[in-house]
Amino acid sequence: MLKVAILDDYQNVSQEFVDLKKLSGKYEIKIFSEPFIDENDAIDQLKDFEALLIMRERTKITSTLINNLNNLKYIITSGMRNKSIDLETAKKRKIIVTGTEININPTCELTWALILGLARNFKTEIDNMYQGYWQTTVGIELKGKILGLIGLGRIGSQVAKIAKAFGMQVMAWSENLDLNKCTELNVLPSTKEDLIKSSDFISIHVQGGERYRDCITLKEFDKMKKTAFLINTSRGTIVNEDDLIIALSTNVISGAGVDVYNKEPLPESHKLRFLQNALILPHLGYVTAENYSKFYTQMIENLEACIEEKPIRLIEN
Repeated sequence: MLKVAILDDYQNVSQEFVDLKKLSGKYEIKIFSEPFIDENDAIDQLKDFEALLIMRERTKITSTLINNLNNLKYIITSGMRNKSIDLETAKKRKIIVTGTEININPTCELTWALILGLARNFKTEIDNMYQGYWQTTVGIELKGKILGLIGLGRIGSQVAKIAKAFGMQVMAWSENLDLNKCTELNVLPSTKEDLIKSSDFISIHVQGGERYRDCITLKEFDKMKKTAFLINTSRGTIVNEDDLIIALSTNVISGAGVDVYNKEPLPESHKLRFLQNALILPHLGYVTAENYSKFYTQMIENLEACIEEKPIRLIEN
């Protein structure tokens, strides 16, 4: 039987979205609910598997890992884009890589949960309610505030539409900003510097990778309003994490809402866990029942198609 590994099922819920028992006669499936200690641990535990079903932005499928998994034939990821996979090495090894559809609205929705949570001091007030305190902070309204979007793609565009419903002004910048989309959404195209200086809220919606690595550092934080908030539901490396900690701990900005990190899961001793003005979540952006159902169902569809030598939803670059 084909040996299949389901990786990084942190919540151990894959079996709730696909009936693995029905597949037990065809595949030998093992679920990994804990992250690997390191790459050597991953190599050791995965060396016998022929197919990996993975969640994007979790275990990195590097050149070293791929080249040490001699039996590997198929890599199937959630989403149709996963920068954690070394596609060049997979191609050289003639390993088939496929993906799934993904709903983008959950990340937009979570972005607004963070914006609203920051504006109305949810973290402080929720903590205080459990301690017996009542109304210890004064929040701010969104109407009339400026939202600066770094990235106006599929998710950024959704965020912009909701901002308009709140009565906010919206600015946008990216290295490949679509001016026609700005006109369509009534969004003001901006330089990066003007956006950084003018925005009351800055929300990041660009792809990871080298282009935007350390896009936000102390240099940018120092130019922001002291009352500004930063929201990152995109990729951890876009914001320099050490600089973010400095900016928050010294009140260079008012706060940050963060769902993505340089290292995930976030270490228990990480300084962001102890900052009162950091509203942090454990990378919940795409974690919804609707998305998980789509991911796991289509992963199995992809696997079946690969076995039949008719692969679907191929990822080739």
